[in-house]
Amino acid sequence: MTLRLGDTAPDFTQESTEGTIRFHEWAGDAWVVLFSHPADFTPVCTTELGKTAALGGEFAKRGVKPIAVSVDPVESHKAWVNDINETQRTTVNFPILADADKKVATLYDMIHPNSLVNATVRSVFIIDPKKAIRATLTYPASTGRNFDEILRVIDSLQLTDGHKVATPANWKDGDDVVIIPSLQDPEEIARRFPKGFKAVKPYLRLTAQPNK
Repeated sequence: MTLRLGDTAPDFTQESTEGTIRFHEWAGDAWVVLFSHPADFTPVCTTELGKTAALGGEFAKRGVKPIAVSVDPVESHKAWVNDINETQRTTVNFPILADADKKVATLYDMIHPNSLVNATVRSVFIIDPKKAIRATLTYPASTGRNFDEILRVIDSLQLTDGHKVATPANWKDGDDVVIIPSLQDPEEIARRFPKGFKAVKPYLRLTAQPNK
């Protein structure tokens, strides 16, 4: 199936390094980053899982629960976690789904259509507390994921959910934001953005980040 932004993230039950995961129940009211790996003991993914663990505090303060998926079995995952902890000097503190039957990979359209083997592509799904898919990213096997970008996207989504703004190119938390074009009422603008705004064009109005 092809998943689009706004679709409900498919629910599933699957084994993991932390026992049986019933996905929607496990997610609860948190944001979730679900990310896939083609196989255990792969070099780029080893660094990515280590980075995810190292950023555990950053995910937690945003109310985000990371969860990984690979098609190898739990025993292999646990052995790989030992390598990750050793080589990346961290402690993996999130579950890795053991998707040997490719249930999750199929639900989330992670099977590479041009692969010589049924390996999962390296995808990222950012899922909100209502279980809606809010962003997706897919990387080639040779390019490690940019976790600064993943956190930046989460910051943008959480900010723009609570305020009538959008985030411009290369925005980072604390930078100016854009007032959405549909907001035209002067009184509401003044109430929402008491620091004022700069109208570069009628449709391009920059203002200080409202939650700072």
